[in-house]
Amino acid sequence: MNNGNQSFWKSGHKPTLFSAFLYFDMSFMIWVLIGPLSVVIMQDYPMDPVQKANLVALPVLGGSILRLVLGFLTDYIGAKRTGQLGMLLTTIPLIWGWQFVSSLDQLYIVALLLGIAGASFAAALPLASQWYPKQHQGLAMGIAGAGNSGTVFSTLFANRIAQHFGSWEVVFGLALIPILTVFVLFTILAKISPNRPAPKKLSHYGKVLSQKDAWLFCLLYSVTFGGFVGLSNYLTIFFNTQYGLSAVRAADFTTLCVIAGSFFRPIGGVLSDKLGGVKMLTLLYAGAAVMLACVSSLPPLPLVIVLLFIGMMCLGSGNGAVFQLVPQRFAGEIGIVTGIVGAAGGLGGYALPLILGSLYKSTHSYTPGFLILSGIVVCSLILLTVVQSGWKKTWSGQGGTAKVDTIGQAG
Repeated sequence: MNNGNQSFWKSGHKPTLFSAFLYFDMSFMIWVLIGPLSVVIMQDYPMDPVQKANLVALPVLGGSILRLVLGFLTDYIGAKRTGQLGMLLTTIPLIWGWQFVSSLDQLYIVALLLGIAGASFAAALPLASQWYPKQHQGLAMGIAGAGNSGTVFSTLFANRIAQHFGSWEVVFGLALIPILTVFVLFTILAKISPNRPAPKKLSHYGKVLSQKDAWLFCLLYSVTFGGFVGLSNYLTIFFNTQYGLSAVRAADFTTLCVIAGSFFRPIGGVLSDKLGGVKMLTLLYAGAAVMLACVSSLPPLPLVIVLLFIGMMCLGSGNGAVFQLVPQRFAGEIGIVTGIVGAAGGLGGYALPLILGSLYKSTHSYTPGFLILSGIVVCSLILLTVVQSGWKKTWSGQGGTAKVDTIGQAG
């Protein structure tokens, strides 16, 4: 068993944590591949604003659905085997996109299947989490979850590679190299924790979903993670449409925003360990709401980049804050809950591009879309404020030893 008095680096298994990060990182890179490539793809397949939004949203929808499947498999066959299976299945849409796409409808199918990579969340985080005690959950989940930095590789290099080879399809083929490399490293390095909970039955899913807190976490995460991944996929289109930037330039500015969300996720986890997850989440929601409201005014490009950078920083840190809380409340069902909450986050990421794309098509402006996104964050902030007092009263009786809103020491 893990010693709760040990330092973070001595309390778990570093090779497994590193493997979980790599798996999540490369999977995330592949999951969002179509987002930055969308502007290039439009040259072959002309699309209206809603079709563009649908193309970049479909991988997120696929990830949402399949996270439930991988969450169940993580509990049933273990996180390592689930991760290995996920990486092998991810090669299917990559090969299809590389060699066989000949219509927009087929591209939609490839986009949906890229959700297999997005479902990696349901295996990578439990694999890491099960090695660490509660007072280190924020940092452990933050480091593993920082694999969403894989988005940076897509936004920074995908369009450059497509431009160099004169083909966006070749990007899918080249993506096979890193995912298969990580598969080998993951197979060698990752180990199953001796603290892994016993496999759960399907009835356990119903039991978890009967608890109000599970639904609350779904709502909270659909805003933080949904906001992060939805904007990661859509910002290249936004910069190209609103500010007339080239595909490469638009993706470069998207990269800056994605870096903020990715690399601040572990910081959100660490600060939540120290200050309390609810307190951190409250501050981060407030920051994200203000930034999105300011973006709705569509200011000059330099200012909008700064605003989106700060907003994505808040959303990314919010991801770490939510998953500092989840293991405290659902320590024994972490695989199931990770899959369910992760799926909800993906649904938020699926809805965001559709909101922006649909409203842009009907109003020819991004202002209404960003105002609505800001309003959704405000509603989540109000919800969090209402439920937090109940959490502080009840969690101590449900197996959680880390305090919800004070320094995360054993209580």
